[in-house]
Amino acid sequence: MLSDPNRPLYEVKAGLFKGLAHPIRIRILEVLSAAPEASVSELLDVVDLEASHVSQHLAVLRRNRLVVSERRGSLVYYRLAYPQVADLLRVARTLLGEILQTTQQQLTEREGLPEIPVRA
Repeated sequence: MLSDPNRPLYEVKAGLFKGLAHPIRIRILEVLSAAPEASVSELLDVVDLEASHVSQHLAVLRRNRLVVSERRGSLVYYRLAYPQVADLLRVARTLLGEILQTTQQQLTEREGLPEIPVRA
């Protein structure tokens, strides 16, 4: 997977982005970006999904080395594997804001276009 030295770097990057490619996983990463760690029960409260679904998303995040887990007694805690993950999320949020501003500007400009008559 990620550690296979024969895989081209772009494939490894694609795997990283696959790990990010779900709204629930983004939400989990945002929660973990805001706190040093969170237990599975805390994550369940935030994402409001069944435990099995959250577990699957956490497995994808672990597999893609975005989070690490630690068992303490009967509880499992998660944290970001690298602080740069939080940086990546901040950059993505900034980029999204700029994209939405551009889209809003394009929609506003479109409203100023003359009507196209309907031909019978």
